[in-house]
Amino acid sequence: MHREDFGILNTGIIYFDNGATTLKPKVLAETVSDYYNNYSSNAHRGDYAMSLKASEKYEETRSLVKDLINASESDEIAFTSGTTDSLNKIIFGYFRYHLKKGDEVLLTKSEHASNLLPWFELADELDLNIKYIELNDSHEVTIDNVKKAITDKTKVISIAHITNVVGDVRPIKDIIKLAHEQNILVVVDGAQSIPHLRIDVQDLDVDFLTFSAHKMCGPTGVGVIYGKKQLLNEIKPIIFGGGMNADFNHDGERVYKMMPDLLEAGTPNIAGVIGFAAVIKYLLNIGFDNIHDYELELKKYLISRLKENPNIIIYNENSQSGIVTINYDGIFPQDLSIYLDKYGICTRAGSHCAKILKDEIKIKNTCRISLYFYNSKEEIDKLIEVLQNPNIKEEII
Repeated sequence: MHREDFGILNTGIIYFDNGATTLKPKVLAETVSDYYNNYSSNAHRGDYAMSLKASEKYEETRSLVKDLINASESDEIAFTSGTTDSLNKIIFGYFRYHLKKGDEVLLTKSEHASNLLPWFELADELDLNIKYIELNDSHEVTIDNVKKAITDKTKVISIAHITNVVGDVRPIKDIIKLAHEQNILVVVDGAQSIPHLRIDVQDLDVDFLTFSAHKMCGPTGVGVIYGKKQLLNEIKPIIFGGGMNADFNHDGERVYKMMPDLLEAGTPNIAGVIGFAAVIKYLLNIGFDNIHDYELELKKYLISRLKENPNIIIYNENSQSGIVTINYDGIFPQDLSIYLDKYGICTRAGSHCAKILKDEIKIKNTCRISLYFYNSKEEIDKLIEVLQNPNIKEEII
């Protein structure tokens, strides 16, 4: 649906790599172009009309993000360069000062590198203990396994809402409720969920949430930190410079601003943030329930068609997201992806930045098909046709 809004689809490309980044609707380019052509000035820096307009548009996006996730107030929203940046700012700006030697951090082996590597670094720095929530036979997180993993030393659970390889939708609300009963904070990586589901941070009672604009039809280089106000009041910046300070003098005395300016040092991606506003309005007009329902319809159809080919191995048939991870028996995943590209079909091959998931699924590399609302059953039929080519292995060789 809404395929007419994406000019790149007119080239005949079949784009199944939406877990990595999504295609961009025309309204994004139009909005960004309008900024650059008509009021290209710094935000929050000038007292003239163009700068004031840029500031107003920038803050409009913050308000839209607040409403999108139902935050209590706009000051709970800070813009970053993406989910990776957001997680680093939370981990090194908050948890560095609230954890101590021997404290436990609960993760899973299906997390993205952005939600693992910063914790590894902080664990080395503070002598923390990293533990993993056991996954079930479908490589999913269950509330029972979360209960089993928690000890009296557990201080934080940092977990993706939807994982980028298995595509499982975690029971985040139940996890948060359980965690809070034991004074454990929860960080949610929403990179794969915010583009596809309606998220209400107050209903979930989430402590910190991160996501990226580029995975939801928005620009690259724009991310979001959401945090409860009482937690953000205790966060420290890890990047210092213009825009985040109220005053400083020659002897090093300095006064920093409050949130959200505290975490937005330097000139931000103003054009991207303003463009993100147009994309949020665009997605809200489509409706996140409509997006999710359509993706599940597409996935059901994709799974049924893939099963027609006995050479296809499916690793996450039952996950309730638009991510399907496969391999073709006897073909290296990267070779399969390169072969599909010959027919204009874009997929992702490799470990997908989830390099320790191999401990669970017993294989390092896979080929991922990730869907979004502009994909179609006709595109799936073309994929199946190409995969059913009796000469596929000869063509790859």
